[in-house]
Amino acid sequence: MSNRDRLTALDAGFLHLERRGAHMHVAGVLIFEGEPPAYDELVEAIEARMHLVPRYRQKLAHVPFGQGRPVWVDDPHFNARYHLRHSALPAPGSDEQLRNLAGRLFALPLDRTKPLWELNLVEGLDGGRFAIISKTHHALVDGVSGVDITSVLFDVSPDATPPAVEGREWVPRPEPTDAELLGQALLERATVPAEGARGLRALTRAPRQVLAQAGEWLVGVGAMAWAGLNPAPASPFNVPIGPHRRYTWVDSEVARFKAIKNALGGTLNDVVLSAVALALGRFLRRRGIDTDGLVLKAMVPVSVRAETQRGALGNRVAAMWAPLPVGVTDPEAVLGEVTEAMRGLKESGQAVGAVALTSLADFAPPTIMSQAARLQARQRFFNLVITNVPGPQIPLYLLGRRMVSFYPVVPLAHHQALGIAIMSYDGRLGFGLLGDYDAMGDLEALADDLRVAIDELSRAAGLPAAEPRATRASSPRRSPAHSSAH
Repeated sequence: MSNRDRLTALDAGFLHLERRGAHMHVAGVLIFEGEPPAYDELVEAIEARMHLVPRYRQKLAHVPFGQGRPVWVDDPHFNARYHLRHSALPAPGSDEQLRNLAGRLFALPLDRTKPLWELNLVEGLDGGRFAIISKTHHALVDGVSGVDITSVLFDVSPDATPPAVEGREWVPRPEPTDAELLGQALLERATVPAEGARGLRALTRAPRQVLAQAGEWLVGVGAMAWAGLNPAPASPFNVPIGPHRRYTWVDSEVARFKAIKNALGGTLNDVVLSAVALALGRFLRRRGIDTDGLVLKAMVPVSVRAETQRGALGNRVAAMWAPLPVGVTDPEAVLGEVTEAMRGLKESGQAVGAVALTSLADFAPPTIMSQAARLQARQRFFNLVITNVPGPQIPLYLLGRRMVSFYPVVPLAHHQALGIAIMSYDGRLGFGLLGDYDAMGDLEALADDLRVAIDELSRAAGLPAAEPRATRASSPRRSPAHSSAH
């Protein structure tokens, strides 16, 4: 039987994509009300929940000679204090300073020899607030499972009691030797096809279902292939990237986007993509680029995680290539084009095809998958990634402090200088914009363009423009004048 701790082909693909400054971690900036907890208190709280997320105490073990995908094994030297960092902003502790710190942290790789996650407690934020900056490797989680983990690590009420710790102290399982890793991989290679044949015999008992599913997969794979044959147009977002990052965010309300879709049509995700398309058009024209007739291609990850897989780690995503009509300036027309295009993509079965290809990838030799991942990184199949993840719609708490904002991060690949991640949380929509430091020096201007785009769609729907979100008044405290790290 296959090892349940072995990375899938998709999980391993994110390891292969990570090189020369393109780090494949999903991340986020979480902002809380109130005075920050003491570092030791936070460590104790997170350690009390480690048994709820066992993978957070595991590291990668690589099969000798590349004869199998890596497996997750217990880290005998796991130390929560290594993964829980501690920083402070100098006065005045502005949001801009927090964004700058986040950009520097997102540019740093996770240590491959340890469990692939970090949390950074950030003190000194003005308005009586503090922040947590999180990083988790994409080989460990996708966006949806990342939200599930966040929900596990935090509380749903300010006076919640910590979860009960396991009855015994955690004892790591012995690390497998190279010989054991190689032997297990070779054994799986010999036995898993037999399991697959047994599954095929079971499926043949329902031939109509098999034929229907096969037909659906073939149509979907064909749609994926056709989309891949049409490369994305040239853009300033598709240039070689360096090792440094810029990060910023835009804040809005879920209710506003729902009102826009109710007035103008489409889905909430269609409205999100339309806002991004309008913003990118303004941004490109300001750079002097002719956008007449220009349609960018966005890679939009789609969750295929079943309800029974909620909370499970690993990646359960497929992809669709969504057109962004950046040459159109009328907000209602942009939404109409995006809505029609997305409806056609769903009917074409692109997501189904992506699932089929991902499933087949699990049978490919690791060396071939490594080369395929690197080839994909060099090709211009899309201009940027836009991911929209539904988050918890109830407030979450950390040691009694309420989380007020959640701004997500999607990683950059080679020749991809911009990524936009959107997360809904407790009635808010947080847009996180990650850019290459050199190629996207005007990232803040793009954030302003996005705010204007949201206002344009609001006016088209008969809604008032959004008011800037007020910063809570500062409470008396001393602002740390330096940063430290544990």
